[in-house]
Amino acid sequence: MNQDPSVLDFIKAHIRAWRYRILNPSADTQATEEIKYWTEQAEDQPVQSSIAQTSTKPSLFFPWRVLLVLGLGLMGQLALEPHAGVERTWQVGVTLYVLAGCVLIWTNWRNEITLSAWAVNGAETLKDEKFLRSSFAFIFSLAFAFAAFVFFGGGRFTLFNVMLWFVSILAMVHGFWQPRLGNSSWLSDVKEFISRSQWRISLDRWTLLVLAVTGLVFFFRVYRLSEVPSQMISDHAEKLWDVSDVLNGQTSIFFIRNTGREFFQFYLTAAIILLFKTGLTFLSLKIGTVLAGLGGLYYMYRLGRDFVNPRAGLFVLAFAGIAFWPNVISRYGLRFPLYPLFYAPALYYLAQGLMTRNRNSFLISGLFLGLGLHGYSPFRVVPFVLLLAVGLYVLHEQSKGFRLQTGWGLFAIVVISLIVFLPLLRYMIENPDVVLYRAMTRVSGLERPLPDELWRVFLQNLRNSLTMFAWDNGEIWPISVPHRPVLDVVTSALFHLGVALVIIRYIRQRHWFDIFTLISIPVLMMPSILSLAFPGENSSLNRSAAAMIPVFLIVGMSADGFLTALESVSTLAWNKRFAWAVGVFLLAWASFQNYDVLFNQYRKLYDSSAWNTSEMGEVVRDFAQLTDNSDNAWLVGYPHWVDSRLVMLNAGFPTRDNAIWPENFEGTLADPRPKLFLININDSADLAMLQSLYPEGSLTEYQSKYENRNFLLFSVPSR
Repeated sequence: MNQDPSVLDFIKAHIRAWRYRILNPSADTQATEEIKYWTEQAEDQPVQSSIAQTSTKPSLFFPWRVLLVLGLGLMGQLALEPHAGVERTWQVGVTLYVLAGCVLIWTNWRNEITLSAWAVNGAETLKDEKFLRSSFAFIFSLAFAFAAFVFFGGGRFTLFNVMLWFVSILAMVHGFWQPRLGNSSWLSDVKEFISRSQWRISLDRWTLLVLAVTGLVFFFRVYRLSEVPSQMISDHAEKLWDVSDVLNGQTSIFFIRNTGREFFQFYLTAAIILLFKTGLTFLSLKIGTVLAGLGGLYYMYRLGRDFVNPRAGLFVLAFAGIAFWPNVISRYGLRFPLYPLFYAPALYYLAQGLMTRNRNSFLISGLFLGLGLHGYSPFRVVPFVLLLAVGLYVLHEQSKGFRLQTGWGLFAIVVISLIVFLPLLRYMIENPDVVLYRAMTRVSGLERPLPDELWRVFLQNLRNSLTMFAWDNGEIWPISVPHRPVLDVVTSALFHLGVALVIIRYIRQRHWFDIFTLISIPVLMMPSILSLAFPGENSSLNRSAAAMIPVFLIVGMSADGFLTALESVSTLAWNKRFAWAVGVFLLAWASFQNYDVLFNQYRKLYDSSAWNTSEMGEVVRDFAQLTDNSDNAWLVGYPHWVDSRLVMLNAGFPTRDNAIWPENFEGTLADPRPKLFLININDSADLAMLQSLYPEGSLTEYQSKYENRNFLLFSVPSR
């Protein structure tokens, strides 16, 4: 039978170039066999290649269409930016974005701007054994897990129940873990590395570039850490009191103070205090959350590097590392970065398991899934996100021949994550109202009635969340600059153009990870969107935090796609240098804007909105050192003013509360030692009462370095 390509093959190859390839008709028999192979692959096998890999001969002296798309996108986002004294409208910005999208579709049809194919690097080849390697270890693990479940009753960690728990986890991992091909293992690799007589370190230009970007990221994440943000709020007092409980031996599984919190941050902060001797301070909280932010960023970089290409990974690292959104939630000292910290590796290893069919990756994903459930309550949506990923994978052609193994992989994830989740699972069964209370007050009328019909509030919240990248990130001032886009101009433009490219690629190739990446963004934002009783809390940068992972993955792919287009389309001799110059320019623009938003706009707004408890604490500390007496320094209570616990935390007396109310003023007369009262500058009634009790007292006004934050000091000498 004649195996030469037909006219139909020729037409298919030109219309659908990403699926068919026609070789030279004059080639030998091997070439015609390859034609048969490629056409069969197109009909019967999942499409793995990207249109970006289609050979496109440079045809333009100057890549004007590529720059036009990028320019229109940037101008569109600039039009959506807030400007002082100018009322914002969305019409111009959206129009420019639509024009950018139209030109983008045109250039994509011409194969000028495309995305790199999904690729997988860094996965190991394992021995081809049955999925459950040891039935004995599996049963042994379940027995110890049951015992741990029983002894976790009472809501406390003990040495005994923790040992049962750890043994159960290790046994389950052993039951599923597949060894690598050959006799090598991680332990043998480490031993071999240590036993080398010489260690050689080589640095190429790419490594130096990665190190330079890493240095830029570290600058943004730790620069002026003690000053931005400058003050604690009541949530920080609650957290530090919980950490104090841990340091005093209260090993709780769930901390019920302030409507309840999972344990991970409290034990992490306690370890930081013991290691770095930083005390029960704002800085101790910040160190832990900054480390959590950097840990999540590492896996965001790995997602870009290993599933796209190294340059895309570098752009993910750069743009996410300097961005205001991940930076501010890491600096704030609360549990917010724990959401992306655990989701990023859970997603990474799940995707690796699905794409490379590496069974150990499923186990690691399950470990991070279970651990994340002990971190921050919005993470509770992640099991549904991972289930969505598996479901989309099974529904697409890429899973052909691996669907049964995928079921086993999902089973491994469920089992190992449940065992890791075991302490909180037991506590939740015993105290469901405590664990679920805060979430139920947001999604229902438990605390207050819904402001409108449920479906209407949901759609409004969905719209507000999805538009926060380009328009309005909400009104929660402690972790945002209210009513401005959460992304800078460059990052937002790359994101929205990247979304268009991902949609186009999915339409043409039907790759499951494309559609999952897009759908996962609103799903990961559901903890914010489902604030139905309190829609003012949406958009919430903290409850949407894990959505930054697909967002910045798209940004990295988009930046890489534009640079690839600039390199491949133009006939300029210096096209690669020009492309990299554009990339550096975009990163510099984003860096300067993010610096301004964080260290100028956000810092000034925060300082003018938060109460200056650090200065009050400094006054109390100086008084205690001067008089050798901290008991007689009081903060006079006043509505909507200062949390007195924060004053004492800043003064160095972390477990004390120095609040005093007017009915208790007379009780201070019996103490002859010196006294100090901190009074709100508008509290004339309480000041008059103290002056009548202590006519010998003196009054001064403390001059704060923060605007409109002065307060009164009423000093009483010893009697």
